[in-house]
Amino acid sequence: MFQAHPFTANTAHTAQIDPQSSAQASGVRAELHQLITLRAQAQRLDLAPRGRVLATRSGGHLSRLRGRGMEFDESRVYLPGDDPRNMDWRVTARAGTPHVKLFREERERPVWLLVDQGPSMRFGTRVAFKSVIAAQVAALLGWAAVDRGDRVGGLIFDESRQLERQPAARHAGLLPLLERLATPLGATSVTDDRHRLATLAAQLATRVRPGSLIALISDFAAVTEADNAWLARLAAGNEVLFIMVHDPLEAQAPALGRYPVLRDGRRGIWDLTTAEARSRYQAAFAQRLEHLERLARLHGAHWVRLTTADPVGPTLAQALGGRRARGALNARSTR
Repeated sequence: MFQAHPFTANTAHTAQIDPQSSAQASGVRAELHQLITLRAQAQRLDLAPRGRVLATRSGGHLSRLRGRGMEFDESRVYLPGDDPRNMDWRVTARAGTPHVKLFREERERPVWLLVDQGPSMRFGTRVAFKSVIAAQVAALLGWAAVDRGDRVGGLIFDESRQLERQPAARHAGLLPLLERLATPLGATSVTDDRHRLATLAAQLATRVRPGSLIALISDFAAVTEADNAWLARLAAGNEVLFIMVHDPLEAQAPALGRYPVLRDGRRGIWDLTTAEARSRYQAAFAQRLEHLERLARLHGAHWVRLTTADPVGPTLAQALGGRRARGALNARSTR
């Protein structure tokens, strides 16, 4: 019924248990009407830019976002070093003391959803496949962005197809992405390009304008140290959400035993009959998790981790809750 990955996190192989019933199983495929109805839950999500951009000094901002329009936020008392071009002359005249204007990012910003629907994502032992949870995460983020007045675009891909949409206002950018996420997948390819995420992310980095919000949604099963380069390009001048979706079985090995699986079209056995085998299984996942968290910290990305057993809306809302506060703290630390 469910697809699974072998022991090593970076393997190109996939496995499937009882494929005859997978098409009928609940949670195997995202439904368009469900993705649309998630708009109500998206109201809980806070996608406002992290921190506040203080455009009071020449040569830089206190935000990592650069090169975009600004909206007036408030005025404060002039401090030595403030850019005189940002003087608020009306408030200065009224208060009798020099004041400068503070600015924040313009409300409408590009939001990119990069969603992995590849073979390793079509696996789940709780509630739904990882691919379905990823689709729900993308829908929630997309609706939250639409309701903020942001422009939504993205790149949805599996092992053989991809759909890219430039950010567009209102429903024009999001709905084609939701339709693609709800499109039934074809037969699983026996050859899985482990570097497809890295390849497409690197291409996306050339299209994204500075000041965008980029949500990477995947299990990141094939991410290695070599992926540092494309992530650095994506994070340069943008805010990145690093959202990992995994199944509880990936983090915690099943009970001792031998498990029949189907890998690359061939039947095989997972041999977990020894404590050593279970230990290797769990160590591989722990190593992948540590590597991904390190990459997120290195590039200032907001790290989010969901399992297929979590309630998606509430979990995502809670995970994003401290995002702006952390962004403001990081901004102050760079002054």
